[in-house]
Amino acid sequence: MKGKRIVLGVTGGIAAYKSAELVRRLAERGAEVQVVMTAAAQHFVTPTTFQALSGRPVRSDLWDDGHAAGMGHIELARWAELVLVAPASADFLARLAHGLADDLLTTLCLASAAPIAAAPAMNQLMWRNAATQFNVDLLERRGVRMLGPGIGEQACGEHGPGRMLEPPELVACAAALLSPAGPLRGRRVMVTAGPTRECIDPVRFVSNRSSGKMGFALAQAMQEAGAEVVLVSGPVSLPSPRGVRRIDVESCDQMYAAVQRELPGTAIFVGTAAVADYRPVCCAEQKIKKSSETMSLELTRTTDILAHVSASPQRPFVVGFAAETHAVEQYARAKLLAKNLDLIAANEVGHRKAFDCDENALLVLWRGGRIELPSSSKLELARALTGLIVERYLEQPDPGERRSASAGEGADGADTARELAAPSGVRAS
Repeated sequence: MKGKRIVLGVTGGIAAYKSAELVRRLAERGAEVQVVMTAAAQHFVTPTTFQALSGRPVRSDLWDDGHAAGMGHIELARWAELVLVAPASADFLARLAHGLADDLLTTLCLASAAPIAAAPAMNQLMWRNAATQFNVDLLERRGVRMLGPGIGEQACGEHGPGRMLEPPELVACAAALLSPAGPLRGRRVMVTAGPTRECIDPVRFVSNRSSGKMGFALAQAMQEAGAEVVLVSGPVSLPSPRGVRRIDVESCDQMYAAVQRELPGTAIFVGTAAVADYRPVCCAEQKIKKSSETMSLELTRTTDILAHVSASPQRPFVVGFAAETHAVEQYARAKLLAKNLDLIAANEVGHRKAFDCDENALLVLWRGGRIELPSSSKLELARALTGLIVERYLEQPDPGERRSASAGEGADGADTARELAAPSGVRAS
């Protein structure tokens, strides 16, 4: 970060006190930091504090005649290599989302071509409010990076999402944004996401409750890490992540065909899609009429996309997901071994867990290792998981060696998986 030019926007909120440490840590890494404060921010921390830490006078006045003939916002917009707003209040996010330019900070954000990142900080109910979520979604679709918020105790005494990320986390995020090449530059990643729909008749289908949010967040995180990302998605109501190529499918067979078509040249495959395990044997050509008290539906197994990718001659680094209602680690490790995966991310699901939620927690397993990623927003969770995937991927032997090792492990892995999946005290056959 040495010599990198960062505009640090500070808006009104109790978390502004953390911004002082953020300035210090950025300066320690060699960055040049120019602090821009809103009027509300000055009720929490004085400009003198930031001036002392940054070595630069704080800027706050849109009508400052002392800078570039009164065009200070243009001057700062051109100077910045990154605009980081921490804390970013609900009011600031709303004004930026709707293109308002009524102070120096919002004006320079609109006038800058530099990446913009915001670290939200507010009461948990304000964060969850539909208006705030609408504004955040709008900003993310326009390319503004949301860093957080974290989840925990708040200054108001409540608990939930809305805490500003800690300064060390924000420094790491800033460093990544200032190095856009990323660790996955030049590598192709394929992510599957969402549910599949398996036809019963022209108007009915078998499906599940997956919203696709985790898969879309992972596609975004992989793209941020520099990868060329292909997202194969089942039917969901989500906007495509910026810079990601999306392929829409409906059924398991369609998803399998798309995956097979896109697999050559793929370095990492992440199967987050909740693919139906079974489909109706026959899809009626016309709507089935209600004619009896009961109806039997004959089902047959669908194609196991993840297993096929793992067994492929062109095998990439393969990451699977396991959604379980109980015995999460036991079943996830069994799946890891049975399908010969490189990594698996597991989570507990149920009526009010994981599916169609904005937050999640994951247990990540690999041969000889495990780590728990605590509850956070799915995007932050995706970024953390991407970091783990990159770390494990870069530690692996080259693909040819990995395929050779996989061929020798397959049978034993499947046997071990059956043992792990069996109830305690019962030997699997």
